[in-house]
Amino acid sequence: MKLPARLFASTLLASAVVALPAVAGDGFRSALPVVDLSAEASLPAANDLFVASLYLERDGRDPAALADEVNREIAAALATARERKSVKVQSDGTQTWPIHGKEDRRIEGWRMRSTIRLESRDAGAMSELVGVLQSRLAVGQIGMQPAPETRRAVADEAMVAAIRNFEARAGVIAGALGKRYRLRQLSMSEAGGVPVYARMRSAPAMMAEASPAPIEAGETLVNVSVSGSIELID
Repeated sequence: MKLPARLFASTLLASAVVALPAVAGDGFRSALPVVDLSAEASLPAANDLFVASLYLERDGRDPAALADEVNREIAAALATARERKSVKVQSDGTQTWPIHGKEDRRIEGWRMRSTIRLESRDAGAMSELVGVLQSRLAVGQIGMQPAPETRRAVADEAMVAAIRNFEARAGVIAGALGKRYRLRQLSMSEAGGVPVYARMRSAPAMMAEASPAPIEAGETLVNVSVSGSIELID
């Protein structure tokens, strides 16, 4: 059976276990030979969702004053981000921890870090906004990954290809033994590569003249594995 042209890579694995008789899940004992086998297919999904994490980190002796300063800066950054309608923005957590002296370990001050998260399918708008926000925030990371709907569509294609691979392998095994087959059990699992991140360590003070951040999308492999068993029949 011909596989889709978009199929990036596929791996066919098979292991035969013949049991006479075999016990089915419901307790029924089959006298037919049973073959366990597996197959998989991988397809590339476009990284069409851009994700960025930006943060502000400040130190201070007065925790209340420190919190007020950080909150004002983050609020201003959120307001700037909300002006870009094609970019989704949200607060992504705030952490505060004490700064201890080197000798007596007494608390000498406090450090606060607050993070915002940006998401967009518009690379140009995301790049331009990150460049603007770099004048007051540091960039933790910029990531590219498939949008949920993109990943789901590619996973469905890979699932069909994996099932066809399974059927082809089952047909080869049955044909080699001069038999036909019928499906006994089938299960599927999905996996994919981790998002692609570009880490940026520059501090806000080094970015007075912010420029758009370069973003290159690329692709992520989505893998679907199919495993199951067939019964060989005459």
